[in-house]
Amino acid sequence: QVQLVESGGGLVQAGGSLRLSCSASGRTFSYGMGWFRQAPGKEREFIVAASWSGDSTYYAPSVKGRFTISRVSAKNTVFLQMNSVKPEDTAVYYCAVIRSVAAGTADYWGQGTQVTVYS
Repeated sequence: QVQLVESGGGLVQAGGSLRLSCSASGRTFSYGMGWFRQAPGKEREFIVAASWSGDSTYYAPSVKGRFTISRVSAKNTVFLQMNSVKPEDTAVYYCAVIRSVAAGTADYWGQGTQVTVYS
């Protein structure tokens, strides 16, 4: 089992920045990590991921050029830097252990952290 704990969510003005963090603990192995988000009344959206080696990444068109994923593998920590945020970025953001970056599938999830963007 892997436990994931997110932090860094909150209220941010449109055009601003926010950084989310996720720490993994428990069973350790080489795995990809990423982020999903779910806005009210919408399906969960796969937005960004990076493989263990970092040679494979994915950014959804909705966030590409504005969000950046980075990780400190030795510390099982992944970050999501969110720049130029928009009201439509408002959602609960979930950290995940990624089974396949290409397929956007996950094996473990965090509890989620709320991000609210106001204009």
